[in-house]
Amino acid sequence: MALLGLRGKSLLALLLACLIALVPAALIGWQVVDSIRTHLGEAFVRNVTLLQRERIFAPVTRELALSLRLADSVLTRQWLLDEGSAARRQQFFAEAEGYRRDFRDHSYFLVSNQSFSYYFNDSKNALSEQPRYFLKQGKPEDGWYFATMRNTSDFNINVDYDHALKTTKVWINVIVHDGVNKIGLAGTGLDLSSFLDDFIRQREAGVTPMILDRHGAIQAHPDSRLISLNSAGRHQPQQQAGLQRLLDEAGARSLQQAMRSAEAKPGQVSVFWGQLDGKRQLLALSFIPALGWHVVTAVDLNAARVFEGPWLTPALIALAVLLAALLLGFAWAVEKLVLRPISQLRHSAQAMAAGQYEVALPAERDDEIGELSAAFGVMAHKVRSHTTELEQRVRERTRALEEANREMAAAHKKIDDSIDYASLIQRAMLPDRQLVQALGEKHAVLWHPRDVVGGDFYVYRAGEQSCLFGVVDCAGHGVPGALMTMLAHAAIDQAISDIGMTDPAAILARCDRILRGMRRDEDGGQMLATNMDVGLAFVDLRERQVTFAGAKIALYYSDGDNVAELPGARRAIGDKRVGEYHNASVPLQVGRSFYMTTDGFLDQAGGELGFGFGSSRFTDMIRRHAGLPLAAQSEAYRATLADYQGKHAQRDDITMLCFRFD
Repeated sequence: MALLGLRGKSLLALLLACLIALVPAALIGWQVVDSIRTHLGEAFVRNVTLLQRERIFAPVTRELALSLRLADSVLTRQWLLDEGSAARRQQFFAEAEGYRRDFRDHSYFLVSNQSFSYYFNDSKNALSEQPRYFLKQGKPEDGWYFATMRNTSDFNINVDYDHALKTTKVWINVIVHDGVNKIGLAGTGLDLSSFLDDFIRQREAGVTPMILDRHGAIQAHPDSRLISLNSAGRHQPQQQAGLQRLLDEAGARSLQQAMRSAEAKPGQVSVFWGQLDGKRQLLALSFIPALGWHVVTAVDLNAARVFEGPWLTPALIALAVLLAALLLGFAWAVEKLVLRPISQLRHSAQAMAAGQYEVALPAERDDEIGELSAAFGVMAHKVRSHTTELEQRVRERTRALEEANREMAAAHKKIDDSIDYASLIQRAMLPDRQLVQALGEKHAVLWHPRDVVGGDFYVYRAGEQSCLFGVVDCAGHGVPGALMTMLAHAAIDQAISDIGMTDPAAILARCDRILRGMRRDEDGGQMLATNMDVGLAFVDLRERQVTFAGAKIALYYSDGDNVAELPGARRAIGDKRVGEYHNASVPLQVGRSFYMTTDGFLDQAGGELGFGFGSSRFTDMIRRHAGLPLAAQSEAYRATLADYQGKHAQRDDITMLCFRFD
């Protein structure tokens, strides 16, 4: 609606009004149309059923008449009474060939009730005077014959599959009489597929023709799977009511009533409603007494072309033309009386929006549009004065903002320079030169602050045939962490000076007391996070022994096959509660590498799910690379961490110290 102009909205409103008025009219019209459609549908289904009845009656009656003549032939009776006579056999088959040519399917059959021999000839095979097979009492597939012979009627029509001939036909079975005695059976068959194509399968949508016997068993249907084969050979015809099973309960009762009515009055057509194939359909039924068949037609009124008249299309076209004319007339009135004056005001408003405040407004009018034009004139004057005032204020504010930006840029540069200088100072505090000069390839260091400066640093002290390694992680990172490292570095230096470097646990305890003393000297010191994680390893090269003590930092060592760990104490230096720190020793063996790391390495997020690197992944990394030189190990650990981290941001400062004395 936002994209529609006034013209479009007016037309849409008119269209909605027309639609609202058309709804009750459409409901009433639909009821009338539905009543007419039902009436026409009943007439349609009656006519289709009668037409279908005649299309089936004539050809099938012809086949039945020929079958009756064949069964009533003197030569047929004589040969069945004396089946062993070669002369009578020859006479019968000579006469039967004439019947075969006249039958629609060009085939006939004959059954002797004395020998139960089944004779069959058609156009596909050469004439045979020998039985095709012999029928047996009690054999299921031969039940049709014995049921027919027990029948009181002179004939029946049965749809069945002949297992010996391997064919499905609409069989016309006529009993051969010799007086009151039944001496055989003769007749012909119509190929089921041809019969369905010629008389049942229709191309018209929504129309389903079918044939039922007296018991409701389906003898012909467009869907051959629904046909009840050998319905004449069954002992309980009431179980064959195939169409009754397809209908709903009310439709099945209506079908039985219609069948009784049609058999009582064969010339009439019975019409009823039923639920078939999940749809409510109109069914018509007519009975053919000569064949014993009910011709049924089911019509889906929603799909069949029942309600198509020459008046419907012109009526719809006239309605559409009337609606279009109404919309066009309304659009012309809105354009002339409303839209054209408003368009003039719109052009004036656009000119004022572009800064042209002296534009000519539409002529004065004594209506709402005239009042709107006057209001536009007042608005143009006020907008002009306000715009001049605002432009002056914007220029003043712009000058002030430019000055503030220059001052902020200068302050930012001073801060960046200060942080860079602090980074140089922090880097100078680290014992890199001493480590390189004293140990060379016997050590490796990974030091990655999260920011320009960080809260991690490492310690090295050299003695006679001994040295002390340490890794420290101060609370915080960035500038606060860097300032904390200065305090921590001073505390550790003082502790080593007081205790010496041979007892790492005592150094940690002394450092804890020094740090707590510093915090008490400062106002509000108890409210600041000044704790730190520390790991100290004293290496005695003469005794080949490593003594370790840690505060929340562990010492890992590996010979390339296994990885072991000396855990640190559970409390940090300067924690709320005083921790207890103890020394642990491990031999300094050839080929054994030692590792200390801050929690920044172990907690670094990465991988697909963003989990921390973790201790198990850390020990596996050490095990894979512990046999390499320390410089190669350092590069491998750096690459492993970068690969795991991927695009995740660095969480904390990362420091890892490695040493090995071979």
